[in-house]
Amino acid sequence: MRRIITLLAASSLAATGLLAQTPASVQQAVASITPQDIEHRIGIIADDSMRGRDTPSPELDETAQYIAGQFQRFGLKPGGDDGTFLQHYGIGMMVVDPATSGVTVNGTKAWTAGEQVILGGRGAASGSASGTPYLISGGTGDSTALASIPKGSIILIAGLGRNARSMFRTLMELEPSALVMVSQMDPQAWSRMAANSTTPRPQLLGQGEEGGGRLTAQVQASAVADLLRQHGFDPALVEPDPNRPLTVVKLDGIDLGMTVGYKMAERLSAPNVVGILEGSDPTLKNEYLVYSAHMDHIGVGRIVNGDSINNGADDDASGTIGVVELAEAFSRLDPRPKRSIIFLTVSGEEHGLWGSEHFAANPPVPIGQIVADLNADMIGRNWKDTIVVIGKEHSDLGVTLNRVNAEHPELDMTAIDDIWPEENFYSRSDHYNFARRGVPVLFFFNGTHPDYHRPSDEVSKIDAEKESRIVKLMLYLGIDIANAPQRPKWNPESYEKIVS
Repeated sequence: MRRIITLLAASSLAATGLLAQTPASVQQAVASITPQDIEHRIGIIADDSMRGRDTPSPELDETAQYIAGQFQRFGLKPGGDDGTFLQHYGIGMMVVDPATSGVTVNGTKAWTAGEQVILGGRGAASGSASGTPYLISGGTGDSTALASIPKGSIILIAGLGRNARSMFRTLMELEPSALVMVSQMDPQAWSRMAANSTTPRPQLLGQGEEGGGRLTAQVQASAVADLLRQHGFDPALVEPDPNRPLTVVKLDGIDLGMTVGYKMAERLSAPNVVGILEGSDPTLKNEYLVYSAHMDHIGVGRIVNGDSINNGADDDASGTIGVVELAEAFSRLDPRPKRSIIFLTVSGEEHGLWGSEHFAANPPVPIGQIVADLNADMIGRNWKDTIVVIGKEHSDLGVTLNRVNAEHPELDMTAIDDIWPEENFYSRSDHYNFARRGVPVLFFFNGTHPDYHRPSDEVSKIDAEKESRIVKLMLYLGIDIANAPQRPKWNPESYEKIVS
């Protein structure tokens, strides 16, 4: 009987590619992933002393140094700058320059920056736009009315109704030259926001000194109402009314011009951490599997229940430490997997996927040699026996994951498809910067919760035992991918939509 069981076990291992490593070393690697290690390591980077790991910050740098030290201890090869584990990218502390910024109506200066209008914002671009604007207001209805707006228009948004998120996605498909949000803030709140707008904000450098994004602004509703009144339009269009049908009004006779320029108050940088485990196959070691997670969070904010530090234990210390655990586990395999593996923790995700954008544009190996990215962002909360894996339908990685998942019932962990397609999570974490460059991806994600982006996202709420089983599943999946004869393949329709 024991011989039969042994043969069956060997057959199962052969099916998953695990015989590329000795069964004993695989068991040792799996056993190294423990709830105790996960909880301890999350406790280090999500401690109050890390002050929420904002990008940039000394505490983020300290987190990066900690992870680099772990990678070095595991015997990984540095994949960062100048033979180190750290890869840095440029950040400019930018502020809107009033000398080069403003709004005109029919060629005449109109709203004053910092008074009726606030130009720019986090992730916003510099540049100019002009033309006949379209005003959107109302509270009911679907996106049909938006079809009348030509691509590249200036759009004023006074209301998007109850389906605001889906409406906004539809607007983004119109590639507006400028987005102007009509604000209903009371004068005191508006004054506070206007004063805050003069504080330098971080912007990713490397896409022009001003960073990426699009032209954006916020304008007081009273100023827009005056503009409408002066040109024969109903000023009530800017008043909130949840019962009014969604309406699009082309503001004929108004030529709105908007120019946003920035000046740099200070040049800084932020880190990614890159460790490489070289593969064992003479040929396949030149192909790479990436495990990724973002180590930053949103820093210190307003006080909520006596606490202002957004620790980000789940978002995304959980995914970051998942990558660290995987690096340790893979380092115990003998022999190593056939393909090489990159263990990557990035920063700037909360500001707009900055670190992964820089890495994907400046990888330590040609991007065409990266066969897949497995991204972990929030894997320490919610259901005990389930993890959502987004992107399964876009490549044969989904089939591979389903097979590997079925081969390991002892994990008591089911990887299910995206259950929130309307939220468009596929484009909202770091895997997306790999996907749009042609790398097949999977995104491991437990969903949000009431503590999302709040000081209450604490280490004490992490389910480290559950996370350990998710990380073990990611280990088995990575071993399979790293040893497979063929690299993962896109589904043609998804490649056409996401990459082409």
